[in-house]
Amino acid sequence: MSERNPRVVSAVKLHRSASRRKAGTFLAEGANSVAAALDAGRVEELFYSPRAAEREHELVATAAALGVRTSLVSERAAEHLGETVTPPGLVAVCRLVDVPMAQVVSSTAPRSRMLAVPVEISDPGNAGTLIRVADAVGADAVVLAGDSVDPHNGKCVRACAGSLFHVPIARDRDIDAVLTALRDNGITVLATTARGEVDLDDADELLRGAGESGGTAWLFGNEAHGLDPAVAARADHRIRIPIHGRAESLNLAAAAAICLYTGARVRHRP
Repeated sequence: MSERNPRVVSAVKLHRSASRRKAGTFLAEGANSVAAALDAGRVEELFYSPRAAEREHELVATAAALGVRTSLVSERAAEHLGETVTPPGLVAVCRLVDVPMAQVVSSTAPRSRMLAVPVEISDPGNAGTLIRVADAVGADAVVLAGDSVDPHNGKCVRACAGSLFHVPIARDRDIDAVLTALRDNGITVLATTARGEVDLDDADELLRGAGESGGTAWLFGNEAHGLDPAVAARADHRIRIPIHGRAESLNLAAAAAICLYTGARVRHRP
């Protein structure tokens, strides 16, 4: 149960992005994330502390029944594995969730697909919340375009609350390549911007037509600077969210939630 267990030492290194890339694995902490990871078949090993064994004995038993290596570790080792102030003592080593960009934009994908495309998103909490929203509305994938946060970052994984394992996640640093791939596969690109020529309240017919013709991809800009005007200009339409109060703007995750729920409402309306 020692924190000097070489597997624990290797797992702790996964807090670093470079180690995650090299190993092809990352850490999922807490019952929600671990349960979703087990359900998705992505867990390689499950570490649990004595206290976690009492609280989550059914989850540990499920992992063992699935053939996952389960390792009891000391409370001190569990603290090293966790990143929260009060670690839950339950941490899974999981295979990375990335999928190829071609997989989520392919012409063989559902015709009415809806994609969330945050561009150069930098805050892991926002990224995790956006992925969770995309999961909730039934989006087909999330594409992290440009120099974006690693979705396997611990804070992002926790903010996803398990959704990281439900929605395909693609990453591509080349924004132009992402936009070209979307266009080439018949997907209508919608940029969210304060200077959009289409009001979200008036966008139902536009969204319905785009969904029927090949699907939609919503572009969301960086937290600090918004969407680059040059990127917005390449979209098929620029959509603004009406603000009726005195707030200057909306948080990125909040704006994404509003747009994606609007898209889902139109998509699923008879």
